[in-house]
Amino acid sequence: MLHTTRLAAVCAAAFSVACGSALAQVPNGYPATYQKLIDAAKKEGKVVVYSTTDTKAATPVVKDFEALYPDVKVEYNDMNSTEIYNRYISEQAAGGASGDVVWSSSMDSALKLAADYALAYKSEETPKLPAWSMWKDKAYGTTFEPAVFIYNTRLIKKEEVPTTHAAFAKLVSSQAERFKNKVTTYDIEKSAVGFMFAVQDNLDDPNYFDFVRDVGHAGLVVQSSTGTMMERVSSGENLIGYNILGSYAETRAKKDPSIGVAYPTDYVLVLSRVAFISKKAKHKNAAKLWMDYLLSKRGQNVLANKADLASVRDDIDGDNDVDGMTKKLGKALKPIPVNESLLDYLQQDKRLAFIKKWRTAAGK
Repeated sequence: MLHTTRLAAVCAAAFSVACGSALAQVPNGYPATYQKLIDAAKKEGKVVVYSTTDTKAATPVVKDFEALYPDVKVEYNDMNSTEIYNRYISEQAAGGASGDVVWSSSMDSALKLAADYALAYKSEETPKLPAWSMWKDKAYGTTFEPAVFIYNTRLIKKEEVPTTHAAFAKLVSSQAERFKNKVTTYDIEKSAVGFMFAVQDNLDDPNYFDFVRDVGHAGLVVQSSTGTMMERVSSGENLIGYNILGSYAETRAKKDPSIGVAYPTDYVLVLSRVAFISKKAKHKNAAKLWMDYLLSKRGQNVLANKADLASVRDDIDGDNDVDGMTKKLGKALKPIPVNESLLDYLQQDKRLAFIKKWRTAAGK
C-alpha cells in the first residue's frame, strides 16, 4: 500500500511536470527564441510585483499567470500608490531587494518612477496596444477605466442623477442644505490618483474650478480611497460622489443595490494602470514574462472578464474593453495618455500651488 502511494505521488509529480512543460510554451505569434526567456524565467522562479490593484481583483490574473507558467510564482504586494512610491525609491537608493514590476493606478507617479528606474523592454504585444498607452518601451498602460459619478439609489431619484459635470454642480449647489457634507471625492493631497484626476479635470474642463467651487459650497467630504467613498455612499452618510474609479464602482454595484453608477456625457477621464519593469529587477526574465502576459489577449481577457478591470485592447471577449467603452461613451472618452505631460504637475511648486487653489475653491 505504501509502495502504491509513493508510486502514485511520483506519477502525479511527473504528470504535473509534463503539464507544466506543455503549458509553458511560446505564445502564438511570438518568435521561437522566446523559449529562452521562458526557460530563464523558470530558473529565476518568481516575479515580485508592487501594485495598487486590490489583491481580490488581481487574484484571477495571478492564478492564470501561474497556471500558464507553473514554475514562476508571483509574489504580489498590494499597497497604496504613495506607499509604493516611497518604498520603491527607498529600496532603489539602498540597493536592496525591491519590486521587479511596478503596476500602479497613479499614472503620474508611476511614470515618474519609470523615467528614473524602468528597464526598456519592447513587448511582443505592442502592435495590439493604443499608441497613447505606451511610453518609450518602458511604461505601459494596461487597463481602460473611466472615472464615474456614484450615488445612493435609495436617496437620489433616478431622474435627479446628473449626466454632466455642470449638472452635478447644479444639483448640489441648488440644494445646499440637502447635500451639506454629503458629496464625496478624493482628497487630492493624500491620494495620488485623486490629484491626477483633478489635474486632468482642469486640463479638460475650462470651468473646472467653478465646478469645484459650486460643489464645495455644499461641504465637500474628501477621502483617500475609493472603498471608503463607496461605503459612505452606500450607507447614505454621503449621497453622491465624483471621480470614482468606474471599475471598482461597477463591481460594487453588481452586489450592492444601494450604489448607482453614472457616466458623464460631457467628458469621461479614463485611467490606465501603468506597469514597468525595474532596471535593477532581480528576476528580469520573469518580469518580462509577467509584462507580456499582462498585455496579452489572454491576460487582458482575465483582467476584463474576471478582475472587472476594462481592457486597454479592443479584441477582448465581451464589451469590457476599449471597443466596448467607445461604443458606450463615444467621443466623451478622454484617455489620460502615458507620456511626459503627466509629470508637469509633479513639480513641487506647481503641485503645491494647484492643491492650494483647489482647497480654496473647495472651501477646505
